[in-house]
Formats: sequence, C-alpha cells, structure tokens
Amino acid sequence: MATAVSELGAIHDIELPEGVIRYHETGTGPPIVFVHGIIANADVWRGVVARLSDRYRCITPDWPLGGHTAPMRPGADFTLFGLADLVQRTITALGLEAPALVGNDTGGAICQAVAARHPERIGSLVLTPCDAFDNFLPLPIRHLQVFGRTPAGLKILAESMRLRTIQRLPIAFGLLTRRPIPADIMASYTGPLREHPTTRQDFARLVRAISTTFTKEAAEGLRTFPHPALIAWARQNFFPLAHGERLAGLIPDARLRIIEDSGPFVTEDQPDETATLIDEFLLGKPSQ
Repeated sequence: MATAVSELGAIHDIELPEGVIRYHETGTGPPIVFVHGIIANADVWRGVVARLSDRYRCITPDWPLGGHTAPMRPGADFTLFGLADLVQRTITALGLEAPALVGNDTGGAICQAVAARHPERIGSLVLTPCDAFDNFLPLPIRHLQVFGRTPAGLKILAESMRLRTIQRLPIAFGLLTRRPIPADIMASYTGPLREHPTTRQDFARLVRAISTTFTKEAAEGLRTFPHPALIAWARQNFFPLAHGERLAGLIPDARLRIIEDSGPFVTEDQPDETATLIDEFLLGKPSQ
C-alpha cells in the first residue's frame, strides 16, 4: 500500500464489482488519473504529484497489481482488458469527466487498453515507458510469470524481494531506475506480497492472465484514438525507445518527448522533467 500520504493526499476507498480500490487524492483543477505497474503502487507517482497538485486534481489508486492490500473478489478479470474495464469503472464511479490518464510500466499497457476500448471516458493519454506490442512482460522479469503461478513460487519471490541486494538485480528493480529507490518506498512496493496472502492470490491471477495478444490488440486500437497523447519515453532497453516511437506513430494526435538520464521509472529518476512534460502537454504548450 502506498505510504507517501504527504505527497499523494488522503486515502479513500471506493467499492466496485471487482472489489475495493484504495486511492489517494490531492489538489484541485482538471483531473488526472495515474496507473502504476506490477509490484508497485501509488507511491510511484509521489514526486510527480507533488509538482502537479497545485493545479490539478491528482488521483493515484493502488491498482491490484501486487503492491496493493485491498483484495479483489473471486472472479475479477485480471486480463489486460479486464484491468482496463476496472480503470474505466473507477473513473465513472468517481464522477470524473474526461480525465487525463497517465501510465507507467504495466500501467501504461493498461492505459493503452483503456484508450482502445473506452476512449470516450478519457480526455487525453500520457504514456511513460511501458509494456507494449510483444514486450509484455519484458524479458528480464519474465520469470515472474513462472514464480507467480504457484503459492510456493510466490512465497519465494516475495521473501527474496526483502533483500536490498536482490532488489537491485536486473531480474528485480535493477533495470528500472538509474538511482536506488528509497528503502521505505521499496518496502511499500514489495511488502504486500510478503505480508498479505490475498495479495499473492491476486498476483497469481494477474500473471496467469498476461498475454501479448492483449497488448497487440490494444496497440491496434490506438490507431483511432480521438484525443491528444504524450509519449514521454526514456533511452533504455527494458522498454525500447523504438516502442515509444512506434506508439507515437500509431496515435493520430501524439507527440514524442525523450526524458534523458533515466530508467523506465521516469517518476523516480526524473520527477521534475516528467511533471513538466505532463503539465506542458495538458496546457497545450509546445515542449522543447
């Protein structure tokens, strides 16, 4: 569960058919909904939200992707489009009109699926480095689909994430940032898998549902996305720059911007630059 309350705002719960979605909210102005990736939570966005909340309503849920504590109900759909439906229902339940949707990592793939299936529910799209096309999951962490399928494998995975040396390996978080993630934030990402059996059950359902069939279908749907989009990518191989360029080419009204000196977690490495690009995009300003 996210812990950066001072940056993200107060914690709220909203009841949906799939279960409870726990979210943070802060700020006033045009709404932005943020979507993080697997084994993470709303803390991913703390640095960006702190720089945007004076002029935007920032909503940062803990989506059920492994860093959450509110379990989903039996029967919840963990496919990419099922998760997109969950995001859409959250937007509707909160009464948001045409929010900006911002995604990173696995959350960016979910945002692509929202844009493809529910374009009428959002007003604009921001994709930072994320899963796309046939890169779902990226090769360095594809072992999660093996360990995540069984209770024993999940327990080994969860306990190993306790160790700082493991966290910085390429098969964990090591390729996601240029700089170490603070220990308290890393604990908020990895703790739920260790401490909550229901989180492990949800994660097992998630990894079993991962398929590039869905990311390829979502990408095709972007060809008719009718709203502006920002692709704010980094120069790294985990999520290749070529994929960012390809996404920008698919969306009719898209701009591509490069965030230098950053891993895929641009919100960790370059929160100032990430927030500035989002702000300029939403204001309709030409960024350099």
